[in-house]
Amino acid sequence: MPADALSDLLRTVRLTGAAYFEIAGREPWAVASPPRHLILPKILPNADHLIAYHVVTAGRCFATVGDGHPIALEAGQALVVTNSDPHTMSSSPGMCADPPMPDVLEVAAAANKPFCINLGEGPASTNLVCGYLACDARPFNPLLESLPPVIKAGDPAHDGAGWISQFIRFAVAEAAGKRAGSESVLTKLSELLFIHVVRRYLETLPPEHAGWLAGLRDPLIGKVMSMMHARPARDWTIDGLAREAGMSRSVLAERFAKLVGIPPMHYLAKWRMQVASELLTSGKTNLASIAADVGYKSEASFSRAFKKMAGVPPSTWRRQERPGG
Repeated sequence: MPADALSDLLRTVRLTGAAYFEIAGREPWAVASPPRHLILPKILPNADHLIAYHVVTAGRCFATVGDGHPIALEAGQALVVTNSDPHTMSSSPGMCADPPMPDVLEVAAAANKPFCINLGEGPASTNLVCGYLACDARPFNPLLESLPPVIKAGDPAHDGAGWISQFIRFAVAEAAGKRAGSESVLTKLSELLFIHVVRRYLETLPPEHAGWLAGLRDPLIGKVMSMMHARPARDWTIDGLAREAGMSRSVLAERFAKLVGIPPMHYLAKWRMQVASELLTSGKTNLASIAADVGYKSEASFSRAFKKMAGVPPSTWRRQERPGG
Protein backbone atom coordinates (compact mmCIF):
# COMPACT_ATOMS: atom_id res chain seq x y z
CA MET A 1 0.00 0.00 0.00
CA PRO A 2 1.48 3.39 -0.96
CA ALA A 3 1.91 5.34 2.26
CA ASP A 4 3.37 8.58 0.94
CA ALA A 5 -0.02 10.14 0.19
CA LEU A 6 -1.08 9.78 3.83
CA SER A 7 2.22 11.23 5.06
CA ASP A 8 1.95 14.12 2.60
CA LEU A 9 -1.56 14.93 3.73
CA LEU A 10 -0.72 14.81 7.43
CA ARG A 11 2.16 17.20 6.82
CA THR A 12 0.23 19.75 4.76
CA VAL A 13 -2.74 19.89 7.15
CA ARG A 14 -0.39 20.74 10.04
CA LEU A 15 -1.32 17.84 12.29
CA THR A 16 -0.14 18.55 15.80
CA GLY A 17 -1.01 17.08 19.17
CA ALA A 18 -1.12 18.09 22.80
CA ALA A 19 -1.50 15.80 25.81
CA TYR A 20 -3.48 17.92 28.23
CA PHE A 21 -5.07 15.76 30.88
CA GLU A 22 -4.31 12.76 33.02
CA ILE A 23 -7.50 11.66 34.75
CA ALA A 24 -7.68 9.56 37.91
CA GLY A 25 -11.28 8.52 38.58
CA ARG A 26 -12.76 7.13 41.79
CA GLU A 27 -16.20 5.62 41.36
CA PRO A 28 -18.64 7.07 40.70
CA TRP A 29 -17.08 9.64 38.35
CA ALA A 30 -17.89 11.39 35.09
CA VAL A 31 -16.23 14.16 33.08
CA ALA A 32 -17.44 15.93 29.95
CA SER A 33 -15.34 17.18 27.06
CA PRO A 34 -14.50 20.90 27.04
CA PRO A 35 -16.01 22.97 24.21
CA ARG A 36 -14.03 22.90 20.97
CA HIS A 37 -13.77 26.69 20.76
CA LEU A 38 -11.96 26.80 24.11
CA ILE A 39 -9.50 23.98 23.39
CA LEU A 40 -8.50 24.58 19.76
CA PRO A 41 -6.76 27.99 20.14
CA LYS A 42 -4.53 26.54 22.85
CA ILE A 43 -3.25 23.71 20.62
CA LEU A 44 -2.83 25.21 17.17
CA PRO A 45 -4.02 28.81 16.74
CA ASN A 46 -5.78 29.33 13.41
CA ALA A 47 -6.35 25.61 12.82
CA ASP A 48 -9.98 24.75 12.27
CA HIS A 49 -10.43 21.10 13.24
CA LEU A 50 -10.10 19.36 16.59
CA ILE A 51 -9.69 15.64 17.30
CA ALA A 52 -9.97 14.24 20.83
CA TYR A 53 -8.51 10.99 22.13
CA HIS A 54 -8.70 9.03 25.37
CA VAL A 55 -6.41 6.13 26.30
CA VAL A 56 -7.33 3.93 29.26
CA THR A 57 -4.14 3.18 31.17
CA ALA A 58 -5.75 1.32 34.07
CA GLY A 59 -9.22 0.03 34.95
CA ARG A 60 -12.23 0.44 32.71
CA CYS A 61 -14.80 3.11 31.81
CA PHE A 62 -17.48 4.15 29.32
CA ALA A 63 -17.59 6.82 26.65
CA THR A 64 -20.79 8.38 25.38
CA VAL A 65 -20.46 10.52 22.26
CA GLY A 66 -23.40 12.79 21.56
CA ASP A 67 -26.63 10.83 21.79
CA GLY A 68 -24.93 7.54 20.96
CA HIS A 69 -24.80 4.36 22.96
CA PRO A 70 -22.14 4.02 25.70
CA ILE A 71 -18.88 2.50 24.48
CA ALA A 72 -17.06 0.21 26.92
CA LEU A 73 -13.30 0.71 27.20
CA GLU A 74 -10.68 -1.31 29.07
CA ALA A 75 -7.04 -0.71 29.91
CA GLY A 76 -5.01 -0.87 26.72
CA GLN A 77 -7.76 0.58 24.53
CA ALA A 78 -8.14 4.02 22.99
CA LEU A 79 -11.05 6.08 21.73
CA VAL A 80 -10.58 8.74 19.06
CA VAL A 81 -13.40 11.27 18.51
CA THR A 82 -12.50 12.53 15.06
CA ASN A 83 -14.76 15.59 15.04
CA SER A 84 -14.40 16.32 18.74
CA ASP A 85 -18.14 15.95 19.16
CA PRO A 86 -19.40 16.54 22.72
CA HIS A 87 -18.76 13.41 24.78
CA THR A 88 -18.60 12.15 28.34
CA MET A 89 -16.22 9.69 29.96
CA SER A 90 -17.65 7.96 33.02
CA SER A 91 -17.34 5.01 35.39
CA SER A 92 -20.79 3.70 34.44
CA PRO A 93 -22.91 4.02 31.29
CA GLY A 94 -25.44 6.83 31.08
CA MET A 95 -23.79 9.26 33.49
CA CYS A 96 -23.77 13.00 32.80
CA ALA A 97 -21.34 15.76 33.66
CA ASP A 98 -20.82 19.45 32.98
CA PRO A 99 -17.81 20.53 30.86
CA PRO A 100 -14.88 22.11 32.76
CA MET A 101 -15.10 25.83 33.37
CA PRO A 102 -12.91 28.12 31.21
CA ASP A 103 -10.68 28.97 34.18
CA VAL A 104 -9.79 25.27 34.59
CA LEU A 105 -8.68 25.16 30.96
CA GLU A 106 -6.57 28.26 31.46
CA VAL A 107 -4.80 26.65 34.40
CA ALA A 108 -4.34 23.42 32.43
CA ALA A 109 -2.87 25.26 29.44
CA ALA A 110 -0.34 27.11 31.63
CA ALA A 111 0.68 24.09 33.71
CA ASN A 112 3.21 21.40 32.87
CA LYS A 113 1.71 18.67 30.75
CA PRO A 114 -0.13 16.54 31.46
CA PHE A 115 -2.46 18.43 33.78
CA CYS A 116 -3.80 15.98 36.37
CA ILE A 117 -7.51 15.84 37.21
CA ASN A 118 -8.59 13.87 40.26
CA LEU A 119 -12.23 12.81 40.40
CA GLY A 120 -13.75 11.48 43.61
CA GLU A 121 -12.04 10.25 46.75
CA GLY A 122 -10.09 7.14 47.65
CA PRO A 123 -8.00 4.83 45.44
CA ALA A 124 -8.37 5.43 41.70
CA SER A 125 -10.38 2.79 39.85
CA THR A 126 -9.61 4.16 36.38
CA ASN A 127 -6.75 6.14 34.87
CA LEU A 128 -6.86 7.91 31.52
CA VAL A 129 -4.46 9.87 29.35
CA CYS A 130 -6.56 12.33 27.36
CA GLY A 131 -5.42 14.71 24.68
CA TYR A 132 -6.21 16.56 21.52
CA LEU A 133 -4.93 16.92 18.00
CA ALA A 134 -5.54 19.84 15.71
CA CYS A 135 -5.31 20.07 11.96
CA ASP A 136 -6.56 22.09 9.01
CA ALA A 137 -9.81 21.02 7.40
CA ARG A 138 -9.61 23.64 4.66
CA PRO A 139 -9.17 23.93 1.82
CA PHE A 140 -8.83 20.16 1.29
CA ASN A 141 -8.53 17.39 3.87
CA PRO A 142 -10.04 14.20 2.44
CA LEU A 143 -8.88 12.14 5.43
CA LEU A 144 -11.39 13.79 7.75
CA GLU A 145 -14.23 12.92 5.40
CA SER A 146 -13.07 9.29 5.29
CA LEU A 147 -13.03 8.72 9.04
CA PRO A 148 -16.07 7.76 11.15
CA PRO A 149 -17.02 10.06 14.03
CA VAL A 150 -15.64 7.59 16.60
CA ILE A 151 -12.86 4.99 16.36
CA LYS A 152 -12.15 2.45 19.08
CA ALA A 153 -8.74 0.77 18.88
CA GLY A 154 -6.38 -1.44 20.83
CA ASP A 155 -6.49 -4.63 22.82
CA PRO A 156 -6.87 -5.00 26.57
CA ALA A 157 -3.60 -4.35 28.37
CA HIS A 158 -3.20 -7.95 29.55
CA ASP A 159 -1.72 -8.80 26.18
CA GLY A 160 0.96 -6.14 26.74
CA ALA A 161 2.38 -6.43 23.23
CA GLY A 162 0.13 -4.05 21.30
CA TRP A 163 1.21 -0.61 20.17
CA ILE A 164 -1.35 1.09 22.40
CA SER A 165 0.04 -0.74 25.41
CA GLN A 166 3.49 0.54 24.47
CA PHE A 167 2.06 4.04 24.07
CA ILE A 168 0.63 3.77 27.57
CA ARG A 169 3.96 2.77 29.05
CA PHE A 170 5.77 5.63 27.32
CA ALA A 171 3.09 8.19 28.21
CA VAL A 172 2.89 7.15 31.86
CA ALA A 173 6.69 7.20 32.19
CA GLU A 174 6.95 10.65 30.63
CA ALA A 175 4.11 12.02 32.73
CA ALA A 176 5.62 10.65 35.94
CA GLY A 177 9.22 11.59 35.16
CA LYS A 178 8.53 15.23 34.23
CA ARG A 179 11.93 15.40 32.57
CA ALA A 180 13.09 18.16 30.26
CA GLY A 181 11.33 17.88 26.93
CA SER A 182 8.59 15.58 28.23
CA GLU A 183 5.84 17.87 26.94
CA SER A 184 7.25 17.60 23.41
CA VAL A 185 7.51 13.83 23.76
CA LEU A 186 3.85 13.60 24.83
CA THR A 187 2.85 15.80 21.90
CA LYS A 188 4.63 13.53 19.40
CA LEU A 189 3.23 10.43 21.08
CA SER A 190 -0.30 11.71 20.58
CA GLU A 191 0.39 12.31 16.88
CA LEU A 192 1.81 8.80 16.54
CA LEU A 193 -1.21 7.37 18.33
CA PHE A 194 -3.54 9.00 15.82
CA ILE A 195 -1.54 7.75 12.84
CA HIS A 196 -1.53 4.24 14.28
CA VAL A 197 -5.30 4.33 14.81
CA VAL A 198 -5.83 5.51 11.22
CA ARG A 199 -3.60 2.71 9.92
CA ARG A 200 -5.49 0.08 11.89
CA TYR A 201 -8.81 1.49 10.72
CA LEU A 202 -7.54 1.38 7.12
CA GLU A 203 -6.54 -2.27 7.54
CA THR A 204 -10.04 -3.20 8.73
CA LEU A 205 -11.98 -1.50 5.93
CA PRO A 206 -14.19 -3.95 4.02
CA PRO A 207 -13.31 -4.45 0.34
CA GLU A 208 -16.46 -2.68 -0.83
CA HIS A 209 -15.72 0.48 1.19
CA ALA A 210 -15.29 3.70 -0.81
CA GLY A 211 -13.58 6.96 0.12
CA TRP A 212 -10.13 8.55 0.22
CA LEU A 213 -8.66 5.85 2.45
CA ALA A 214 -10.05 3.13 0.19
CA GLY A 215 -8.32 4.81 -2.74
CA LEU A 216 -5.10 5.02 -0.76
CA ARG A 217 -5.27 1.29 0.00
CA ASP A 218 -5.85 0.31 -3.63
CA PRO A 219 -2.45 -0.51 -5.23
CA LEU A 220 -3.16 1.25 -8.54
CA ILE A 221 -5.14 4.26 -7.31
CA GLY A 222 -2.80 4.66 -4.33
CA LYS A 223 0.10 4.82 -6.77
CA VAL A 224 -1.66 7.53 -8.81
CA MET A 225 -2.38 9.57 -5.69
CA SER A 226 1.24 9.27 -4.58
CA MET A 227 2.44 10.49 -7.98
CA MET A 228 0.20 13.56 -7.76
CA HIS A 229 1.35 14.28 -4.24
CA ALA A 230 5.02 13.85 -5.06
CA ARG A 231 4.97 16.14 -8.12
CA PRO A 232 2.01 18.54 -7.97
CA ALA A 233 3.74 21.00 -10.33
CA ARG A 234 4.01 18.48 -13.17
CA ASP A 235 1.73 19.04 -16.14
CA TRP A 236 -0.24 15.91 -15.43
CA THR A 237 -2.89 14.57 -17.79
CA ILE A 238 -5.13 11.60 -17.20
CA ASP A 239 -3.33 9.82 -20.03
CA GLY A 240 0.06 10.46 -18.42
CA LEU A 241 -1.14 9.28 -15.02
CA ALA A 242 -2.65 6.13 -16.52
CA ARG A 243 0.49 5.36 -18.48
CA GLU A 244 2.80 5.68 -15.47
CA ALA A 245 0.43 3.66 -13.27
CA GLY A 246 0.23 0.89 -15.87
CA MET A 247 -3.48 1.01 -16.70
CA SER A 248 -5.76 2.41 -19.34
CA ARG A 249 -7.24 5.89 -19.21
CA SER A 250 -10.78 4.53 -18.92
CA VAL A 251 -9.90 2.13 -16.09
CA LEU A 252 -8.15 4.91 -14.17
CA ALA A 253 -11.02 7.37 -14.58
CA GLU A 254 -13.66 4.83 -13.54
CA ARG A 255 -11.72 3.24 -10.69
CA PHE A 256 -10.52 6.56 -9.23
CA ALA A 257 -13.99 8.12 -9.25
CA LYS A 258 -15.55 4.99 -7.75
CA LEU A 259 -13.10 4.77 -4.87
CA VAL A 260 -12.17 8.39 -4.14
CA GLY A 261 -15.46 9.97 -5.16
CA ILE A 262 -14.12 12.57 -7.61
CA PRO A 263 -12.30 12.39 -10.98
CA PRO A 264 -8.48 12.23 -10.94
CA MET A 265 -7.92 15.71 -12.38
CA HIS A 266 -10.40 17.22 -9.93
CA TYR A 267 -8.47 15.57 -7.12
CA LEU A 268 -5.21 16.97 -8.48
CA ALA A 269 -6.66 20.49 -8.54
CA LYS A 270 -7.77 20.16 -4.91
CA TRP A 271 -4.43 18.75 -3.83
CA ARG A 272 -2.57 21.60 -5.50
CA MET A 273 -4.62 24.11 -3.52
CA GLN A 274 -3.94 22.22 -0.28
CA VAL A 275 -0.19 22.35 -0.95
CA ALA A 276 -0.50 26.04 -1.81
CA SER A 277 -2.36 26.77 1.43
CA GLU A 278 0.46 25.20 3.44
CA LEU A 279 3.06 27.27 1.56
CA LEU A 280 1.02 30.42 2.07
CA THR A 281 0.70 29.77 5.79
CA SER A 282 4.43 29.17 6.17
CA GLY A 283 5.15 32.50 4.46
CA LYS A 284 8.39 31.20 2.96
CA THR A 285 7.82 32.11 -0.71
CA ASN A 286 6.03 34.72 -2.80
CA LEU A 287 2.85 34.10 -4.78
CA ALA A 288 4.63 33.64 -8.10
CA SER A 289 6.86 30.94 -6.63
CA ILE A 290 3.92 29.20 -4.98
CA ALA A 291 1.99 29.26 -8.27
CA ALA A 292 4.92 27.55 -10.02
CA ASP A 293 5.31 25.03 -7.21
CA VAL A 294 1.74 23.78 -7.71
CA GLY A 295 1.69 23.75 -11.50
CA TYR A 296 0.37 27.17 -12.55
CA LYS A 297 2.15 29.18 -15.22
CA SER A 298 0.96 32.55 -13.96
CA GLU A 299 0.18 34.12 -10.62
CA ALA A 300 -3.16 35.36 -11.97
CA SER A 301 -4.40 31.90 -12.98
CA PHE A 302 -3.28 30.47 -9.65
CA SER A 303 -5.04 33.24 -7.72
CA ARG A 304 -8.29 32.62 -9.60
CA ALA A 305 -8.14 28.87 -8.95
CA PHE A 306 -7.30 29.35 -5.27
CA LYS A 307 -10.13 31.82 -4.69
CA LYS A 308 -12.60 29.53 -6.44
CA MET A 309 -11.79 26.70 -4.03
CA ALA A 310 -10.88 28.49 -0.80
CA GLY A 311 -13.32 31.38 -1.10
CA VAL A 312 -10.66 34.07 -0.64
CA PRO A 313 -7.60 35.20 -2.65
CA PRO A 314 -4.20 33.75 -1.70
CA SER A 315 -3.05 37.02 -0.12
CA THR A 316 -6.11 37.09 2.14
CA TRP A 317 -5.63 33.45 3.11
CA ARG A 318 -2.03 34.11 4.06
CA ARG A 319 -3.00 37.10 6.19
CA GLN A 320 -5.78 35.19 7.97
CA GLU A 321 -4.00 31.89 8.53
CA ARG A 322 -0.54 32.99 9.62
CA PRO A 323 -0.04 33.31 13.40
CA GLY A 324 -1.22 36.73 14.49
CA GLY A 325 -3.28 37.16 11.33
